This record gives sequence, structure tokens and C-alpha cells, in this order.
Amino acid sequence: MQILTLLIPASLLLGGIGLAAFLWAMRTKQFDDPEGDANRILTKDWDDKPKP
Repeated sequence: MQILTLLIPASLLLGGIGLAAFLWAMRTKQFDDPEGDANRILTKDWDDKPKP
């Protein structure tokens, strides 16, 4: 039971660091992608010479 006095604060600290990193990424617009995958797959030429 004494190990819980170490594990609970450690897990809260790591969870807080993860939350802070996520909020930083949201504020600096790391997830914004003006040319999303849905648009990119339509315009990308994957195979210049398709096989018949």
C-alpha cells in the first residue's frame, strides 16, 4: 500500500504533462491541415502509367 503514495502522484504528473502537451499542440495549430487527406488522395498521382 505504501507504493500507492508514489504511483498515484506519478500517474497524475504524467497525465498532466500529456494534457499540457495536447493543449499546446491545439493552441499552436499542430492539427490543422488545409490540404487534408480527403483532398490529397484525389489530386495525388499514385501511378503515372497504370497497367492494363
